[in-house]
Amino acid sequence: MIPFLLSIIILALVFDFINGFHDAANSIATIVSTKVLTPLQAVLWAAIFNVAAFWIFQDHAVANTISKTVNKEFITLPVIFSGLIAAIIWNLVTWWYGIPSSSSHTLIGGFAGAAIAHAINTKGWNISWTSIVESDMILKTVLFIFLAPLIGMFVSIFITIVTVIRNVWLRIAIFGLFTIVIIFAFDQFEQNKMNQNLTKFVKADKYKIDFEKAAAKLDSTDSVSIATFASAKKKLDKAVATYEKIEPLIADYDKLGADSIAKITYNEGWLSEIEVSKLKDDVRNANDYLILESASLTDKTKKTEFAKAKELTEKYKEPLARYLKKEASADSTIAAMSAIYPLKEKNISQINKVLSNFNIEKSFRKDILKADNKGITWGIAAMSIIFCLAFLYSEKIKTPTAYRVSNMFKKLQLLSSAAFSIGHGGNDAQKVMGIIGAALIASGSIQDFSHLPAWVPIACYAAIGLGTLSGGWKIVKTMGTKITKVTPLEGVAAETAGAFTLFFTGQMGIPVSTTHTIAGSIMGVGATKRLSAVRWGITINLLWAWILTIPVSALMAALVYKVVLFFI
Repeated sequence: MIPFLLSIIILALVFDFINGFHDAANSIATIVSTKVLTPLQAVLWAAIFNVAAFWIFQDHAVANTISKTVNKEFITLPVIFSGLIAAIIWNLVTWWYGIPSSSSHTLIGGFAGAAIAHAINTKGWNISWTSIVESDMILKTVLFIFLAPLIGMFVSIFITIVTVIRNVWLRIAIFGLFTIVIIFAFDQFEQNKMNQNLTKFVKADKYKIDFEKAAAKLDSTDSVSIATFASAKKKLDKAVATYEKIEPLIADYDKLGADSIAKITYNEGWLSEIEVSKLKDDVRNANDYLILESASLTDKTKKTEFAKAKELTEKYKEPLARYLKKEASADSTIAAMSAIYPLKEKNISQINKVLSNFNIEKSFRKDILKADNKGITWGIAAMSIIFCLAFLYSEKIKTPTAYRVSNMFKKLQLLSSAAFSIGHGGNDAQKVMGIIGAALIASGSIQDFSHLPAWVPIACYAAIGLGTLSGGWKIVKTMGTKITKVTPLEGVAAETAGAFTLFFTGQMGIPVSTTHTIAGSIMGVGATKRLSAVRWGITINLLWAWILTIPVSALMAALVYKVVLFFI
């Protein structure tokens, strides 16, 4: 198991390295082609802001979407391995021909294809593909293969047209109005995400699924199904009631803040219904519950053991409720839980830490803050202000000349390139960390993502940076020169449009490609000069690569999975 896990980790880092060829190069293509920075300077500039995205994007919505593309039942080490092999092959092929395909979509296609092959191998051909993959997420991802570049294109056209307006005050007014609209939209994203996080925190989403399943199996002549339905309905009603109490506070987040909302919610006792359930989950996860669940997917003996563990550990709630009320000590609580379902001796220390560190109020506050996008909205506002001040300085304070205006846009391109790099980092940097984390969990090396070793993010950032340094220049040439010739003004418009698109889709949790986004943005600035300025033949080739990426990667992964089965 360990050698297989190690090979997956190495492959994941290789994929991250190759991802540097494709995606990291996108954020420096225009700034290199306009000669604002040298290739080395541009690489370092992009890397700095890729890492800075870690502190800006609190909620990894895109990573969550990708991780849920395949149902958990069908994610195994061979599936991860096969998906990575297929993704690497397709990335190398498209890199060799200088075609900017999507590493994100390659990975999605690879996982989906390998998972489908695994499902057919274990359950036969009668299984529905919708039970293997989340069809809604796949369709949404496919839809944005076309929508992301179109959004980038239209935004870059808008920015370019507004920027060349002669009346500087009118230009500033339009940018100001556009910025206000964007900030309002992002505020709505924040509210929606907080409501989604609240729904998950009180488990209303889980209980709704359980209720629907119970309703589908309800039989008026079967006492067991009636009891199951009644229990599911009771849990859902309680969760919905809790949600409805807290939601008005979430709606007033800008005024109250996360600390006040969490404190009010806790003091009112609205979290008491789920406090014991959350602690129960933490305790059993510390006792190798998730590891057992992963092993049960491929081992029938483990499957029986997991079913028993799942049923019995629900009874942990009784001693844990007494512990939370301070009616029992940690030691007596651990002894009581061991009598229900054994706690492993090697895990007692970790379970003690879970008990002593558990704080439902802090956990809820953390979940609220995940959706806070103030860093993005303030960044957008600051960028708009800087643009407007640059226009005023170069055209009102100083006498406008072609050289001065061109020089101004070269400096602004540093800002727009940084913004795009932040968007790229916020969308892609967590991807391979998630893959390695999933492999570590599937192998039983760690309990969950909170135990991800510190070397994982360091290795992933290093791999993508080395990839950009080593071989991304074929892609840079395509993006920076082959689609259309890019000036500093057009570079600013394309990168700003690309950054906006990445921020926009990132808030929606949609895994779009930075490649598609910047390509569409560059097409947009080219089209503002004249339609013939865009080399549409190259564009058609790109479009075919985008369309084929997911199905080709899926097919390759399925074939690789069949080969892998002969060696395991």
